[in-house]
Amino acid sequence: MNFDERKYVLVAAVVLICIVFVLRLFWIQVVDDSWTARAADISERKITVFPSRGLILDRDGGLLVANTPVYDIMVVPREVKNLDTLGLSQLLNVPMDQVRERLRKASEYSVWKPSEFEKQITAEQYAAVSVHLYKYPGFYGQSRTLRTYPPHLAAHMLGYLSEVSARKVEQDPYYKPGDVIGVGGLESYYEKDLRGKRGVKYVVVDVHNNIQGPFKGGQFDTLAYAGKNLYTSIDAKVQALGERLMRNKKGSIVALDPKTGEVIALVSSPTYDPELLVGRVRNTNYRILQQDSLNPLFDRALQAQYPPGSIFKLVQASIALQEGVINLNTGFPCNKALVGCHNHPNARNVEEAVQMSCNPYFYQVFKREIEQNKDPDRFKDAALGMAEWRPYVESFGLGSPPHMDLPALKGGSIPGVKYYNKMYGPLGWAFSTIYSLSIGQGEMLVVPTQMANIAAIFANRGYYYDPHVVRAIGSPDSLKTGIQRHETMVDDQWFPPIVEGMRRVVNEPGGTARLARIPGITVCGKTGTAQNPHGKDHAVFIAFAPMEDPKIAIAVYVENSGFGGTWAAPIASLCMEQYLTDSISRPDLEKRMEEANLIADEGNYVKFVSKRKRR
Repeated sequence: MNFDERKYVLVAAVVLICIVFVLRLFWIQVVDDSWTARAADISERKITVFPSRGLILDRDGGLLVANTPVYDIMVVPREVKNLDTLGLSQLLNVPMDQVRERLRKASEYSVWKPSEFEKQITAEQYAAVSVHLYKYPGFYGQSRTLRTYPPHLAAHMLGYLSEVSARKVEQDPYYKPGDVIGVGGLESYYEKDLRGKRGVKYVVVDVHNNIQGPFKGGQFDTLAYAGKNLYTSIDAKVQALGERLMRNKKGSIVALDPKTGEVIALVSSPTYDPELLVGRVRNTNYRILQQDSLNPLFDRALQAQYPPGSIFKLVQASIALQEGVINLNTGFPCNKALVGCHNHPNARNVEEAVQMSCNPYFYQVFKREIEQNKDPDRFKDAALGMAEWRPYVESFGLGSPPHMDLPALKGGSIPGVKYYNKMYGPLGWAFSTIYSLSIGQGEMLVVPTQMANIAAIFANRGYYYDPHVVRAIGSPDSLKTGIQRHETMVDDQWFPPIVEGMRRVVNEPGGTARLARIPGITVCGKTGTAQNPHGKDHAVFIAFAPMEDPKIAIAVYVENSGFGGTWAAPIASLCMEQYLTDSISRPDLEKRMEEANLIADEGNYVKFVSKRKRR
């Protein structure tokens, strides 16, 4: 073969090799997608690195909410080959039909991207599962954390975590299907602070689905940033005591530091163990709680709206003194023909009226507030009086939701001229129509948090701060700012005599809250009995202590328990003593309050709580 012939052979060989390479590339890139899958596995196989959610701590640095590690079993549908569905079902304890259904949904989402197949397996369970995962190509474990609640307290205040909704995923690009989000309480209000920022890690895996190392040295990885810790003002000992004292009772306790507005305790009863709404049993337990006749998911401290009862007499007295319709020495006979009352001597002044909680006295006070003879027509005169009265009441923080770092607060309602005009028509109502407001009944509603604010107002002699649970975010020194101070429309000079009346309520004969006394500490308080058209009346008590240097203001509401001095006052007293002295000097009273069962219909709640279901 001469040179020219060899030249053509060489050219033909080169052309043939090129054709082979082109055909092979065409086969790999167009016809055979196994190589595409492998490339996608390397470039798209990413592991989401979930950040640790911020911790929630009490005022002394103790953990209210912590994190515990769990694992999700992920699946990449395109990698699943010759799946032993029975073996996988037994390994993960997932029914066979669910194995197929979950694979179908994962494939519908994406055959290339990982989807959650089984969620929230504990570290112990994952240790047993992980050694067998190599038998199931396309399946691997991904770590994340779940919430845990070391003291098992304050479920309503803390909130819980739930899987993010599809609507939220559409609204907020941060969230992906399968993520969790705070629901209710601090978990919801401070979601953006607590959640942190997720990271991504790209890895190379072998044929057994074992991670061989980072993809390209980790140059495409991003770090996860832990969420910020919340430092609360909650006193865990007072919170625990309050929950024990309110066991088998409906109602709430709200305790504040009147000098700052910091929340010391926030109890809603019936409550539940926050661990019940964690992990794989969350949905089952939530349905049980939701269907319970006692409605333990309802936050009574923030959302229950009641008549304030006789505690509102403090507000009435303040407004009347400011308006000048009475003076400090104004007295009225206890005329039960006007409105019912218990037996006691006639109140000769404001202090005695508060001490003895005389209903006819405050009937006359309110009558003077509403009927000031500014118009000869008594209907118009009542409208003028009501128009002046309502702004005073609103300045005590009533009629609108409190500004607080918790979601879904109710604000109660304070009726006014428009309200009664709509109900009765213009000129269709007068004082005789609305006199029940004089003693905190009628169309007036407040929430327990507002009652605690009233206690703080009298502790401070005229003002209160926005109540708030979190005092610092990120570090104990990063104190929150922007806490507003709210002044009432009543001058400072009118509060001391009413405070003296509150002292007498607790500490003098004829007072209605003798069970609220604390040895060595001067407590100022006011009882209330709020009428309940559907059953036994509700017991109310607000207080603060010590008298001259108040450190705690408190409101206790016990539904269907009758007179405020019988149950609400001693419960408040025990909580105040625990906070002020770090001890209880009256164990017999504590035991009696704790063991009292004031719930007629126990429903499934007591039985359910006793089982203490955990994840």
